[in-house]
Amino acid sequence: MKKLNVLAGGAVGAMVVWLPMVGAGVAAADDYAGQTYADASSALSDAKLKGVIATRTGDTLPNDKCIVTHSEKASWLKGDKFGAITDTVLLYLNCNATVASAMAPGNSAGSPEGRASLAAANQAAAQDQSTAAANAKQPKR
Repeated sequence: MKKLNVLAGGAVGAMVVWLPMVGAGVAAADDYAGQTYADASSALSDAKLKGVIATRTGDTLPNDKCIVTHSEKASWLKGDKFGAITDTVLLYLNCNATVASAMAPGNSAGSPEGRASLAAANQAAAQDQSTAAANAKQPKR
């Protein structure tokens, strides 16, 4: 009987530890991940929220061009009455180059992010060449 009580007590104890982890709720969608800091800040401002840089990885790009890798509502208390902060979003930034080079760290050209960045750069270059060719055909005044 003693063994049964020990096993039952252990199972209940394990359940007490496990339940809060599972019952913590589903995390909110990350609305700002993938945007530049400038775009995320603008969207936050439009929503009457404040963006605070929580972390910054890399130093290749200026803040406005850094990519938000993750964001979350601030989870701290403030003031004499310990009121919850509800108007602040923490932003985690990646300020490395969009694609790594010999001179700057960044995404691998083989990664999904690197391939997307290279495709966008190639498309912009093709557009620039097309515009230059069209301008060259214009008669000079």
